[in-house]
Amino acid sequence: MISRGQYENYVSILRSELVPAMGCTEPIAIAYASAKAREVLGGDIKHIHVSCSGNIIKNVKGVIVPNSGGQKGIEAAAVLGAVGGNPSRELEVIADVTPEARAETKRLVHEKLCDVSLAEDVPNLYIEVTAEGLEHKSLVRIENFHTNITLIKLDDRIISEKAPEKVSVNSGVEPSADKNMMTLKGIIDFADGLEVSDVEEIFERQIDYNVRISQEGLDNKWGACIGKTMIETWGDDVRTCACARAAAGSDARMSGCPLPVIINSGSGNQGITVTLPVVEYAERWRISRQKLYRALAVSNLVSVYIKHYIGSLSAFCGAVSAASGAGAAITYMAGGDYASVGRTITNTLANVGGIVCDGAKPSCAAKIASSVHAAILAHHMSMNDDQFRGGEGFVEDDVERTIKNMGYIGKVGMKETDREILNVMIDKVDVDSCL
Repeated sequence: MISRGQYENYVSILRSELVPAMGCTEPIAIAYASAKAREVLGGDIKHIHVSCSGNIIKNVKGVIVPNSGGQKGIEAAAVLGAVGGNPSRELEVIADVTPEARAETKRLVHEKLCDVSLAEDVPNLYIEVTAEGLEHKSLVRIENFHTNITLIKLDDRIISEKAPEKVSVNSGVEPSADKNMMTLKGIIDFADGLEVSDVEEIFERQIDYNVRISQEGLDNKWGACIGKTMIETWGDDVRTCACARAAAGSDARMSGCPLPVIINSGSGNQGITVTLPVVEYAERWRISRQKLYRALAVSNLVSVYIKHYIGSLSAFCGAVSAASGAGAAITYMAGGDYASVGRTITNTLANVGGIVCDGAKPSCAAKIASSVHAAILAHHMSMNDDQFRGGEGFVEDDVERTIKNMGYIGKVGMKETDREILNVMIDKVDVDSCL
């Protein structure tokens, strides 16, 4: 059993994490900062400068900005936010842009209204937008999570300033949420004792949004069509559909589909991954709605728990932590206890924990499919009482220690990997001369 305070903390985490966003969250965060900078400036913009961390550059370079008419990149995101964004809508900042704003964005990007620089020695998630007008200039800074504005300036006057939160992933909606209190045992106890009324609205919205974009990815040609290809070639058994439906949502999202999703750990792809496989299995197994909510609590919170140790952006692919959550939830729906769920998580991390993040782009859908496939294998291993054992690589007998080991590898061990991935992506290294 968990205390009332612990219970309410888990509810707060769900409320803060499971929020709507349109498009890949990194370009949306840039659009949000730019829209806010334009609002503060209050007049015509003559130039925009975006200074951001390497991880932001990595995650924006290859993804289509939604509602942009197919435009890619930091410049397009910043200009679209300034021209047509509504900062009051935060991660849905460009949901209502007009065709005129899209056309104006294309023209202004072509005319080099915006330039970009790499910010050094800053948090992994860092965006600073400076908007210059005829007489004034504004500055908006975002740090650590996608809506966390830490500084607003007009000329040299500080409008708003706050210390950056040390928490690496949180939407800021529920400042009382404390992820340091999380444990896998606590998550299972929370799910077992869940009051459905506390989460029904949250999870129904997550199901509605994420199923809708998944269906869009299956119905139409988006990205590399990973989801469609899987179902068309591998059939429609529950394992294939669980992988394919998650991949299809990413197919659409990474290629500019304007449908919003409910995110997890600051990521739409992770939000899709923790949702679709669980919903698919629940439908095939005819799981009650109440049990589905409990399973979604497991899926979402396990993903948040693992990612909490790694941080919002790194060289560790977030599809792995999200798929670990989905696999844990499938085991939970199958009647698995704490030990069974722990085996599923361990088996997933030991298998695909090494998938690297080289930015947001269409191939994210394939990484999601691979990660969910590994999680389903991990589930079946666990139900047969099979698992990778302590002492094998970074795996330990205690699943909590295994999760922390993976967190250390993702946050500390892969830091140099993250830097070199960025160098390759922005052509700062001559790969041929290094081999």
